[in-house]
Amino acid sequence: MVDRGASALSLPDDWPAHPDPILALNRMGSFDWDLDAGLFHMDAQAHEVFDLRPDEYDGHPSSLAVRVPRAEGHRLDALVAQAMKDGSENYGAYFRLRCRDGSLRWTHTQGYIRRDETGRPRRIVGILRDATQELRELDSRQEQAAQDEARRRQTNVVQLTTAALAHAHTVDDVIDVLKDTHGLIHLGATSLVMGLVEAGRIRLIAEGPAGSFVPGTRVTRIDEQYPMSEVVRTLSPRFIESPEEFAERYPLLWPHITGLHITAAAYLPLIAEARPIGAVGLLYSDRRGFSPEDRNVLIALGSSIAQSLMRAMLHEQDKDLATGLQQAMLPRTIPSVPGADVAVRYRSASLGRDIGGDWYDLIPLPGGRVGAVIGDVQGHDTHAAAVMGQLRIVLRAYAAEGHTPAAVMARASVFLHELDTDRFATCLYAEADLLTGVVQVVRAGHIDPLIRRPDGSCRRVSVEGGLPLGLSAEFGRLAYPVATLELDPGDTLLLCTDGLVEQPGADLDDGMRTLIAMIATGPDDVRDLADRLIDVAEERGGDDDVALLLLRRRGLDAPQSGGRLQQHVASGDPEALAEARHMIRAAVDAWGAHPLSDEIELVADELITNALMHTEGPAIVTLRALTGSDRRVRVEVEDSSSALPRRREAGESGVSGRGLLLVDLLGDAWGVEARGGGKVVWCEFVVPQRS
Repeated sequence: MVDRGASALSLPDDWPAHPDPILALNRMGSFDWDLDAGLFHMDAQAHEVFDLRPDEYDGHPSSLAVRVPRAEGHRLDALVAQAMKDGSENYGAYFRLRCRDGSLRWTHTQGYIRRDETGRPRRIVGILRDATQELRELDSRQEQAAQDEARRRQTNVVQLTTAALAHAHTVDDVIDVLKDTHGLIHLGATSLVMGLVEAGRIRLIAEGPAGSFVPGTRVTRIDEQYPMSEVVRTLSPRFIESPEEFAERYPLLWPHITGLHITAAAYLPLIAEARPIGAVGLLYSDRRGFSPEDRNVLIALGSSIAQSLMRAMLHEQDKDLATGLQQAMLPRTIPSVPGADVAVRYRSASLGRDIGGDWYDLIPLPGGRVGAVIGDVQGHDTHAAAVMGQLRIVLRAYAAEGHTPAAVMARASVFLHELDTDRFATCLYAEADLLTGVVQVVRAGHIDPLIRRPDGSCRRVSVEGGLPLGLSAEFGRLAYPVATLELDPGDTLLLCTDGLVEQPGADLDDGMRTLIAMIATGPDDVRDLADRLIDVAEERGGDDDVALLLLRRRGLDAPQSGGRLQQHVASGDPEALAEARHMIRAAVDAWGAHPLSDEIELVADELITNALMHTEGPAIVTLRALTGSDRRVRVEVEDSSSALPRRREAGESGVSGRGLLLVDLLGDAWGVEARGGGKVVWCEFVVPQRS
């Protein structure tokens, strides 16, 4: 200690600068430091504080070095010198001194600096006191505060973990929450193990750090001498407070985990609905023993884990049930369709029971045709799935019976209306002739189809639609308009449910534009494109199902062996008549009979007009490509009247009677056939051989 430097030892960082004045003191003395003379006078009590006899001290501060360790002296000198330099009136500090027997003792000094009129320090007077008891009590208080803070942190971790577990839907979610860096690790645990009770055994579902797995413990019997088996057997927690206790109680397990340096462990039974469903173990490498508060916190944590696990297990069971039901309702396989590449995908909603009413179907039809269905029953539950399954079956049956697309949709709507349900369904049915590329589309409240060209360009096809299935029957609006479009070789027809289109905060048109952009930049192969679209839906999540069907018409590598198209034309429906003409011209061109397209269209138009004028019902137009010794195109018009047409002369000024005359002149053969309660008038054209 320097003569003119103040000698007061500063408190270490972990001690308060100003002690609580009400703490008891053991010994206290005073001093008077004459800075000009360099003498440090102490009374008898101060000598006792320094554990010095009067004859061992000569009044100079440097003599105190025998009791004050060098590092403490330097620290105190610097603090006092700074106090004198910055004009302070006093200072205070804790320091350690070494007693006569070599032990260290905490001491506190408080000095008051006396200055002259110029501000120069002249004297320091103050007190010295033994602070051992004071700091012991302070240390005890701080230790208690630290313990309280640790318990508060543990309780907070349990609360946060419990809150996170509330959002866990699967067993893996529960494990992820517990292994999260904000989870059990803040309770001081080095690692955890967890097992579930299955058929009288415990199956390990999570183990500690990588490489810590103990062979033979993946599945263990409940009666074995393992800690998890014991807590499941007894329904009571086990707190292991030392390595020695671990080795003694569980000799089968301990030799395998000595490398983990475990010093303590807590094994908790996971009890839900009054039965054990598993156990969890927390392993520690830096603690021994558990206070009553620690045990209570961990037991509460075990209860939260058990409840979350039970919810997760029930959720997974429900999901398995829903997935099985959904798979049973959807087609098990998609048939191979000559002339087309097909891909279907389904993604269940991320909420609820992961089951809903979305569906797809592909229906092979005679004459190289195929029916493609996409639909969505209202709701996301087993009832929606059940209605969906019934609708899928009846739509398939109506299409296979040969009904026109409009009739298929109308009959399905009546069926749904007559079911004991308040659900409705949107649906789109497309009947495609892959030989000609002509597609007839009927839409019942569903979103429009899309067509992608071989160059990647994609467009939305606006299709006039009717009311959703069920509603159209309820309101008596069963007349569904039929739209006709064409698929050129390499074109892809895409049908989907609105779960692929709708996005939070965006309207349907924006969603369609986003989807079109994704399709345009997607892979060429329909399966790869379907995978990409469903992956996007999976990443986006959402609470709606997604069903997807892609049908790509292949290129025409060889002449086709035949084909069949059919169109329903209602009386007084000029649009249906125009669509029939469009279908005929597209089919004739596709079948290589383009030179005859005008004649065939004119004959078909005359036969349809006759059927509509002379009967009370609609006409059904069927166009067939026939093969044999020569290639022919056959036009058939069916009506509900059994009265046979007769050919007659119209006269020079007649405005009627020319229909069959034209048929006879333009066609190579024609005739009439009775069919049920009505008839069919047909006409055939021989297609010239290609040169």
